[in-house]
Amino acid sequence: MKHLSKILVIISLLAGTVKHTFGQNPLIMNQFTADPSARVFGDKIYVYPSHDIMATTGKGRAGWFNMSDYHVFSSANLTDWEDHGVIVSQDKVNWADSTAYAMWAPDCIARNGKYYFYFPATVNVSLGRGFRIGVAVADKPQGPFIPQSEPIKGVSGIDPNVFIDQDGQAYIYYAQGNIYGAKLKDNMVELASEPQILGNLPDKGLKEGPYLFERNGIYYLTYPHVENKTERLEYATATSPMGPFKFAGVIMKESPNCWTNHQSILPFKGQWYLFYHSNDLSPKFDKNRSIRADSLFFNPDGTIREVIPTLRGVGVTVAKSQIQIDRYSDISKEGAIVTAIDTNNRMKGWQTELSKKGAWIRYNAVDFGNGHLKNMAVMASSPSGGIIEIRLDKASGPPISITRFGKSGSWKTSKSLLLKTPSGKHDLFVILKDAASLRIDWLQFN
Repeated sequence: MKHLSKILVIISLLAGTVKHTFGQNPLIMNQFTADPSARVFGDKIYVYPSHDIMATTGKGRAGWFNMSDYHVFSSANLTDWEDHGVIVSQDKVNWADSTAYAMWAPDCIARNGKYYFYFPATVNVSLGRGFRIGVAVADKPQGPFIPQSEPIKGVSGIDPNVFIDQDGQAYIYYAQGNIYGAKLKDNMVELASEPQILGNLPDKGLKEGPYLFERNGIYYLTYPHVENKTERLEYATATSPMGPFKFAGVIMKESPNCWTNHQSILPFKGQWYLFYHSNDLSPKFDKNRSIRADSLFFNPDGTIREVIPTLRGVGVTVAKSQIQIDRYSDISKEGAIVTAIDTNNRMKGWQTELSKKGAWIRYNAVDFGNGHLKNMAVMASSPSGGIIEIRLDKASGPPISITRFGKSGSWKTSKSLLLKTPSGKHDLFVILKDAASLRIDWLQFN
């Protein structure tokens, strides 16, 4: 993964945008991202996250969240993501404090051919203190966005979320100690009702980050909540956008490493997805986070099944691309681990280490196309040499490749002919066939 990541960073620096083929977690590898608001516009998913950066002298607060701008990312297949660059920054919003570095969780929605981007920011001293919520408007989902000259009147808080009901009424939700909701006027920048606290949610513990959606006549209010020491994702349901809501369950349990979480939930091409964040690229500092996505499922009664975070994430990987098996779907209990290639810079990616005969790692949803592939390349390092076998769909499935590695402590590409030429979509099992020790960066079919 390190070689691909280096190329991506170079491309992003030269062009200002980056396309990459991952379809795995974290979704974005060349910068820190958090608080993903995902939306379907046309035939693509657009994700509007906040943008974590490290504080430097005179810029931001050391040891805390620092966000000065927003990017937007899009994908037509949940695998290839494009960074459209900065769409709003704190120094381009005339009512915001350009020294606050507090552009927290945003949202975006479409109406009447326009795209409305909602964002919180600390106001400048002329307007008082605290957070207000602003709106920037564009003709396209990727911008350019033009911020309104002042924030929404009557709203003070963070983490805006906007929902348009089937009758055309728009609502805004946000957090300020509690979770609030209010109607919006058709112009999408003014309130049509006074904000009210959404009741019947857990009384104790921080609640923030509201995101509301409707399915089969049920309105789901989702939010992060500190039940114990860190945030978990919960939800409550109602029969109307303003409630009353009733607590319904947990969507995702607490992360052991990241204090915050923040979610959005939506369907895309027949499947529901949960977008959220963790701190994969910064495990020792959870103020630098990275967005993720996993599939989400409903029970027959409409309740949400708990989502278990995965490294594999979502999307289909093309067999001819470099397949980062360290973003696995499953892994053997012994003899297989994933570690960072460079612990000082996790943006360089990860590696799979196999050290016991029979150890394996599984990578789901690889598309072999029409079956014209003939060989496989593996970027690996093996001080003692070794053999790996690739099988389809299960550990006892048909073998399609056996690759032997010579003794080498450095990264080298080894190639082998395929034993058979698969077609269509399959899961891969990578299995160590001897007692050697192997480090694998990626594999690729050609």
